[in-house]
Amino acid sequence: MDDLTYTLRQLCQRNRDGSHATQADRQRSLSLAARHLREAGFRQMRASSLKGRHVDALLERWQAEGLSAGTLKNRLAHLRWWAEKVGKAGLIAADNAQLGIAQRRHVSQESKARALGDGLDRVGDAHVRMSLRLQEAFGLRREEAIKFQPGYADRGDHVALKGSWTKGGRERCIPITTPQQRAVLDAAHALAGAGSLIPAHKTYIQQRHTYDGQCKAAGLSHMHGLRHRFAQARYAALTGWAAPADGGPTSRLLTPAQRVQDAEARQAISRELGHERVQITAVYLGR
Repeated sequence: MDDLTYTLRQLCQRNRDGSHATQADRQRSLSLAARHLREAGFRQMRASSLKGRHVDALLERWQAEGLSAGTLKNRLAHLRWWAEKVGKAGLIAADNAQLGIAQRRHVSQESKARALGDGLDRVGDAHVRMSLRLQEAFGLRREEAIKFQPGYADRGDHVALKGSWTKGGRERCIPITTPQQRAVLDAAHALAGAGSLIPAHKTYIQQRHTYDGQCKAAGLSHMHGLRHRFAQARYAALTGWAAPADGGPTSRLLTPAQRVQDAEARQAISRELGHERVQITAVYLGR
């Protein structure tokens, strides 16, 4: 292992920001960057050696490979993390447009919502079934639903998610607004007790593999669509009309008063889904 890869790995191990999945993605991305820098002729580098010419070389290669804007943004986010941790936070422009990366437009008028339906009955693992029910009821991500601890999360009128469960390590709360949500939580209590939805004899990674295998065997795919379903249901509850992606009116057809409601609903849903930017709700709700 070369010095750069080794010192980057040490940097990641000393700074465990975000969820386990985020940490793993970051380490993979930085190891790839180290290999690409080595292939570009940069030798005897360490993590602290990062300079503008290294960033330029990586960006030139990645753009030449025709990577999507989303992939480029993710890799740049990891490079910015690297730069920040070695005291060079201003090395990479904060605005991706300055680096020649086009803005990704989140516009969808076609619903990607999914329901579990009878597919849930084909899932043999009780913990996986419960994780899927929580995803549908509360719009949770896969990792959040696997790590879910009902004894901690259930606060009566809302569920509280730990930062160690969530993307980016951001804690958040989701209101309990329906009898169906309460019923799912009660069932989660009965199954997990004081623990989580990871069986006591398994690690998170092992249970994630079980989750993926069970979903595949049951013919369940695109389970991220359960978050779309949750978002669209919340939008209808908060506004009184269906989201554009669910057949409702687009924003240009709303009255001024309805646009205020629309904006407030999107802000609330963005928080409940764990996103920092309200614009991301267009992916789930349409415009």
